[in-house]
Amino acid sequence: MRLELPLVVGVDGSNGCLVALDWAVDEAARHGLSLRLVYALLWERYEGIIPSVSTERPSEQVMADHIVASAAERARQRNPDVKVSTDVLPAEAVDVLLRESNNASALVTGSRGRGELKGLLLGSVGLAVAARAHCPVIVVRGDKAGLAGTHERILLGAGDPATGGEAARFALREAEVRGCTLDVVRAWRCPAHETADVAALAEAPARYHEERARAQLDELIQDPVADHPDVRVRRTTVRGTARKVLVDRSAAADLVIVGARRRQDHYGLQLGRVAHTLLHHAQCPVAVVPQHV
Repeated sequence: MRLELPLVVGVDGSNGCLVALDWAVDEAARHGLSLRLVYALLWERYEGIIPSVSTERPSEQVMADHIVASAAERARQRNPDVKVSTDVLPAEAVDVLLRESNNASALVTGSRGRGELKGLLLGSVGLAVAARAHCPVIVVRGDKAGLAGTHERILLGAGDPATGGEAARFALREAEVRGCTLDVVRAWRCPAHETADVAALAEAPARYHEERARAQLDELIQDPVADHPDVRVRRTTVRGTARKVLVDRSAAADLVIVGARRRQDHYGLQLGRVAHTLLHHAQCPVAVVPQHV
């Protein structure tokens, strides 16, 4: 996290937003951050609501002011020591949060917003923001134990050492401030068709791929671990797909963290399959940490 900047929460009055807000208050207190609550005035566009035409104060403005004021009061009641500010911004939700990501330590959203279809596992706003934001995005979801942080365990999905450094540093900082264990997991598989070079090098393909995964894991966390020597780190390599391994292990974690590659010349959604799966199916909050390449 960029610790001099506030923790930003997108609020919309939904139940998912309230869960995310409570989680964000606790997170801000842990890191000594201020909390910034933002409401996008055009959020109704995602709900199919047509604003009324009137010379009086627009009803959507009244509702927005009420929502942010209620959210701020809820945050203060949960922890009066956390500094809270609010803003109602005249733009669509995704645009608001993406702009806020330029000046935030992290963005926090709920897993579902108001008006989302019941069949959706993750709201359209949360998915778009996680795939494009310039700072870490935390989607608050999961069961009661994961939300409450009772497992005392952070889970890091170890990605490519060349593009996963920011996620590793984020995970070490989070484990340190919580005083909990960091599980670093690297999944591996034997390809269906080995190349000739690999076949020549490895008499036992499974052992070769496991050792390669372990070396990549060690390379990824070598420098971040040195900066946080007091954090208990457990390194694990597991045979299987990263998506399944991390979703399964998220049941015993308080936060699962993965990296996301961001290319400066690419303007579409930049979210890998592992992050996409976790955002829909993890059993605890999910942090997607961008790495600019």
